[in-house]
Amino acid sequence: MNNPMKSARISMMQAGGREMRLATWRLDGSSDHLPVLFFNGIGASIEAVAPLAHALDDRPFVMFDMPGIGGSPDPVMPYTPFTICAATAALLQQLGLERVDVMGVSWGGAMAQQFALQHSAVVRRLILCATGAGMLTFPGSPAAFAALSDPRRFLDAAFADKSFAALYRRSLRDTGGEAAQLGWIRPPSRIGYLYQLLAMSGWSSAPALPFLTKRVLIMMGDEDPIVPSINGRLLHSLIPRSELEIFEGGGHLFLLSHRDQSISCIRSFLDSSDDTEAERKAA
Repeated sequence: MNNPMKSARISMMQAGGREMRLATWRLDGSSDHLPVLFFNGIGASIEAVAPLAHALDDRPFVMFDMPGIGGSPDPVMPYTPFTICAATAALLQQLGLERVDVMGVSWGGAMAQQFALQHSAVVRRLILCATGAGMLTFPGSPAAFAALSDPRRFLDAAFADKSFAALYRRSLRDTGGEAAQLGWIRPPSRIGYLYQLLAMSGWSSAPALPFLTKRVLIMMGDEDPIVPSINGRLLHSLIPRSELEIFEGGGHLFLLSHRDQSISCIRSFLDSSDDTEAERKAA
């Protein structure tokens, strides 16, 4: 796979009192679609999701590194979902984006929920991948969670191979494009990783989700050892206008293992127009 970062426009931007490394795709071009704002998983830099941004080549795409992750400077103080979402809204304003579709995976799926609840007027539709409702999330495998929570998976090749197998059911040596993609990821700083872990401490979206009026697509893997698919069913039961897609044989990284199926599902959801008038009223 060619490096999809070559087609990205990279910049450093100040928003909400923070400096963040930003990547955009096709933001200056013409498109009939809204931009996709993407919130990444814990510890993962822009490079981790660049292939998805590259594959959705008919629409603009925006994402940034969290403080202390990838190319963003270390945070001076801990942050919360509320403050990061406020900074994200300020960043979108600087980019001249009044409305976006929002997508998030794992830790970023929780942040995407917060953003949709906190800045509802900016969001048209929401896609949640391999994520849960925060403190009410049903836990997965302790071993897999330990692998996900340890920043050594970005720094130590042997540990990365073991953790990849725990998360993905395979070794890095047994994969092709997925291994190359993970090799592009820029490792987080230890303080950045710690603050990212702490950011969601005590957070839950569950009480507010019944009041979320957006159309929501929930995507889960039925073999996810980190966020079991029951969490997707819980989100589906709480969000009035949601639909649930469970990927057979999908682990926590089903966006990689089921790439074509995932992209097809995302496109179908974002391009459907049956509720356009209802969405305008809801906004």
